[in-house]
Amino acid sequence: MPRAIVCRELGPPEKLRLESLPSRVLADGEVRVKIRAAGINFPDILMAAGEYQLKPELPFTPGVEAAGDVIATGAAVTGHAVGDKVIVRMRFGAYAEEALVAGSQLTPLPSTFDYAEGATYLVGHGTAHHALVDRGQLKPGETLLVHGAGGGVGLAAVEIGKLLGATVIAAASSEEKLAVARARGADHLVLYAREPFRDAVKRITDGRGVDVVFDPVGGEVFEHSVRCIAWGARLLVIGFTGGIGLARTNLILMKGASVLGVRAGEAVRRDPELGERRMAALLAFAEQGRLRPNVSHRVPFDNYASAMRLLIERRATGRVALVMD
Repeated sequence: MPRAIVCRELGPPEKLRLESLPSRVLADGEVRVKIRAAGINFPDILMAAGEYQLKPELPFTPGVEAAGDVIATGAAVTGHAVGDKVIVRMRFGAYAEEALVAGSQLTPLPSTFDYAEGATYLVGHGTAHHALVDRGQLKPGETLLVHGAGGGVGLAAVEIGKLLGATVIAAASSEEKLAVARARGADHLVLYAREPFRDAVKRITDGRGVDVVFDPVGGEVFEHSVRCIAWGARLLVIGFTGGIGLARTNLILMKGASVLGVRAGEAVRRDPELGERRMAALLAFAEQGRLRPNVSHRVPFDNYASAMRLLIERRATGRVALVMD
């Protein structure tokens, strides 16, 4: 029987259980996928703790993205065949050795990716693409400040910002993370502990400030970002791993700035055509070798709790994948 990581009690990763579960019969329109790798994302951790906006009924299996092989197809399935290598998109359920999903939840695995890269691509890069293209409308020649640039979504924003023709300032907590950001295209590097980032940004931009802020951190990082923006800037709120930030509305007004929330998944649920355009762009960039997730840790499936801890304790650079083989 395939194994899955099951949440029967809300709490930290250590409360999750590895269990064997019976396979069920495929329904019409469903595809059975043997999962080879699953990506770890902050929503998985929050969902298991009961702190995410989506709260599945207990018990459930966390995980929103995976990659693997199609091993069976139900009646009325078109476009997918046994042996296809695919990326699997789910609202939860990806931390498992097998998934039964609708054909619409599958995307071809780019030929340039291995399973771990495929399992860590669409969430991070999809969020960054939606933020910078749809919400921030980043233009060539503009200056982009990326906070948390050593994280999975931050590194994705560095890459996509460069593809869009921006000058990218990457801010992160360690020299090691900044080195990866540099390798992914960052033009300027800011180490949080070295100097206040708002001073560094003003120095780099000769006092002008940045046009777009990509902020998955929140808290004081957001509050200080408002003090180093240019006229007409867009502040993109991706998350709040560092706490809830408060916007000083006088500064927003004086700079003619906009504060924009970014929810890539919800945007697609409300506008499927938007998701199709985003997916086409991301797959094309992957096939061209222009985008690739940085998977700093590939952790055996049985060690799921320690893998999740890598994100909680900010020890990953880029992405973490659970691997089944």
